[in-house]
Amino acid sequence: MICFTDIDLESVYNDVLNIKFTLIFNYKYQKHFIFVIDNINQMNIQQLEYLIAVDKYKHFGKAAQACFITQPTLSAMIQKFEDELDVKVFDRTTHPIRTTDVGLQIIDQAKVIIESVNELKNKANLLNNILGGTINIGIIPTVSSFILPTEIFKFLEDNPKIQMNVKEMTTDNIIKALKAGELDAGIISTPYDSADEFYQDFLFNEELMIYSSDTETNKKNSYIVPEDLNVEKVWLLEEGNCLRNQFENICHLKENTLKPKNLDFLASNIQTLVHMVDKVGGISILPELALSRLSEQQKENVFRFKKPFPYREISIIYYKPTFKQKIIDELSHSIRTSLEKKLNYHENPKEFVSIKPQ
Repeated sequence: MICFTDIDLESVYNDVLNIKFTLIFNYKYQKHFIFVIDNINQMNIQQLEYLIAVDKYKHFGKAAQACFITQPTLSAMIQKFEDELDVKVFDRTTHPIRTTDVGLQIIDQAKVIIESVNELKNKANLLNNILGGTINIGIIPTVSSFILPTEIFKFLEDNPKIQMNVKEMTTDNIIKALKAGELDAGIISTPYDSADEFYQDFLFNEELMIYSSDTETNKKNSYIVPEDLNVEKVWLLEEGNCLRNQFENICHLKENTLKPKNLDFLASNIQTLVHMVDKVGGISILPELALSRLSEQQKENVFRFKKPFPYREISIIYYKPTFKQKIIDELSHSIRTSLEKKLNYHENPKEFVSIKPQ
């Protein structure tokens, strides 16, 4: 039993649930207060998450799949929610499903409530000196492929109380999602002009190399001079990818003459570029961490640029220090510590030059 003494019950209720009601409570009407709390408790956090999912996907089936439940269960839970509040959150007669005007306000409040609950859990973990809670992170594709199954998996194994949601996204989309509150942090190549307003923690410096099919010519030299590359036979990543921009900053690139004239092709990941070089020929850029995914035979196709070796800087960015700061700090430290032992840059930093992603 909870005893309320000398407390403004309306203030407590609003602060805890972050919901604005017009009801007025005082000491004489504690029964009414308890009744409303019991009524609200018929709802649960899962229902709010289901509402947000349907609003996002505009489709009950896709929302159910994202929430890892069956569609009938999700539909029943949302119907129960609507019946309890006597409102219609979604117009089911339209395709795609439309969120009603009242529903939009409820969805906004549901997001606030879930964020508050997550904040409460994270604060409790901090007070108990437990590294735990949920964190949403966006990572550019040319980095996620190489640190997700290694550094990040190891971090999560060491910290089982952390629930991490990771999305592969372009730098610009990461920045938009951070501003919208959809992400807690992003891992991108820096410095990046649009990311200047965020806090930034350095993670690692990674050498940029060449993957080439012309092994006989390249083996005559220890290193490759950018001016000696056949820039008409380059396979590039899609527009908006920082690694593409960095390659263009190293070499003055031209249209690829190896691809058919009626083919418009831009890859979205490093593995595709490697495959195209293997099968068709030509060259592409390769971040150092990608070497771990190559076969011994493919590694013979990897060449370093002439000194100073080009490298890219990778950082984690976040909008402001939050209750998830300890998770971000520990993740950054874990990645930095692990990669310091693996990357060429740390052997002799003076031999390297930074290539900006813009």
